Amino acid sequence: MEFTEAYKHTGPCCFSPNARYIAAAADYRLVIRDTLSFKVVQLFSCLDKISYIEWALDSEYILCGLHKRPMIQAWSLTQPEWTCKIDEGPAGIAYARWSPDSRHILTTSEFQLRLTVWSLVNTACVHVQWPKHASKGVSFTKDGKFAAICTRRDCKDYINLLSCHNWEIMGVFAVDTLDMTDIQWSPDDSAIVIWDSSLEYKVLIYSPDGRCLFKYQAYESGLGVKSVSWSPCGQFLAVGSYDQMLRVLNHLTWKTFAEFMHLSTVRAPCSAAVFKEVDEPLQLDMSELCLDDDFMGGSDAQEGHFKVRYEVMEVPITLPFQKPPVDKPNPKQGIGLLSWSNDSQYICTRNDSMPTALWIWDIRHLELAAILVQKDPIRAAAWDPICTRLVLCTGSSHLYMWTPSGAYCVNNPLPQFSVTDLKWNSDGSCLLLKDKESFCCAAVPLLPESSDYSSDE
Repeated sequence: MEFTEAYKHTGPCCFSPNARYIAAAADYRLVIRDTLSFKVVQLFSCLDKISYIEWALDSEYILCGLHKRPMIQAWSLTQPEWTCKIDEGPAGIAYARWSPDSRHILTTSEFQLRLTVWSLVNTACVHVQWPKHASKGVSFTKDGKFAAICTRRDCKDYINLLSCHNWEIMGVFAVDTLDMTDIQWSPDDSAIVIWDSSLEYKVLIYSPDGRCLFKYQAYESGLGVKSVSWSPCGQFLAVGSYDQMLRVLNHLTWKTFAEFMHLSTVRAPCSAAVFKEVDEPLQLDMSELCLDDDFMGGSDAQEGHFKVRYEVMEVPITLPFQKPPVDKPNPKQGIGLLSWSNDSQYICTRNDSMPTALWIWDIRHLELAAILVQKDPIRAAAWDPICTRLVLCTGSSHLYMWTPSGAYCVNNPLPQFSVTDLKWNSDGSCLLLKDKESFCCAAVPLLPESSDYSSDE
């Protein structure tokens, strides 16, 4: 892998959907770089510090959220002189997002008073009263023709269906939830999944015309759903729960066909490969060097310059487990991280009470494929959008990768760079790696048909 130099950022940074550009916020400036040459192609100045950014799907426009104002500014890459500023006045702006056609911006006011659709074509705007959430509760169909928006009035949750062509309300129906958490269209646009708050285990599947297709409740009297995700193929729905189990439903009968437990002790029979990150101090031959005591006191070995590698462990093995305190809300337990591979064959999970372990499940064979045991808690994990390859980071200077052929560690050569977050670009050729105040990119080689990576590379 080849790494670029580090560039400064003070907040969000992300690839454009067409993978040609990378945008980074540096205080009040928005810097747009070319992903191949990393030269600055555009530089925009906002009115205040940038809190978040989002690209339009056509990669021609980009919006910046300014929380301190609060307002939204949008910019055009093809017309740098064009500017757009959205200010809701006293209502404020809690969040903003693009519509699929890249010509409308949806803003949610403070206290969820209303959601407003702003047109960049004719300056018209449409209001939806009482949106349920600021940054959640809005989902678009894959073809971009319809939007489902969660609303709440008179102590009851509703789904508003809007046409993205003229933003007219196509229908409104009530849903059987106490406090709806979020909503997602299925990848084939045939169904909508919603789920209740963590206090009530309830997953509901609705058709676009408001019929409840299935109600799923795995148990009662306990904290419920923590994460939900459709598989890219649309045939499976994964539900992660606070009881530390992953359940997978099929799209034909909506019945559960797989239940995966995350136990702190892994015992036989288990065909999964267990990879554990271990340190290897750098072996330096200093027998012929004459160094004084002061120099030896600051040697690399004492500063913690280690090479890391994966060691394949034998079962049974006990994973590091943290019991959450019973007197604090939002306990760190349950499936907090849940992500499908691009081919829907694998799914990776992290049980938050075992934050240093990443579980990889094989959906085709309904079994555990691998466990990656890290030294530090896992910060982020992301699948390659093109092939079956998983990359994760733990806040150290290393990257960790897994393929069906094995797992391996990659050292970041940049000094004092800790990888706290990562993102793939859309063509799978490049990784964006974030530190607290800087970012870099890594060119990732294409994965051969049969990978020969070993665990100690």
